[in-house]
Amino acid sequence: MPMAKRPIADDDMRAEYDFSNAVRGKYYERFKASSNVIVLDPDVSEVFPNAAAVNQALRVLASVARARVTVPKRASRATKRPKRLLTKRG
Repeated sequence: MPMAKRPIADDDMRAEYDFSNAVRGKYYERFKASSNVIVLDPDVSEVFPNAAAVNQALRVLASVARARVTVPKRASRATKRPKRLLTKRG
């Protein structure tokens, strides 16, 4: 059932604007997919005064996360030596 038309209380709308064929939410999904608004918890927002501070901290964290600490591999031995037993000299 179509909704009943209500009289427009706002006279600021110009006569040349015609929304009779408008589709509500036509671009909502596209906008939602491209939007990346993040809401910070109050305790976190107290630490960062603005968006630039948050971005800087996240960039530092991302660079640390991307950094790879390489541990040199031990050379493999062709023959295994038996383990030595440690004895106290004394």
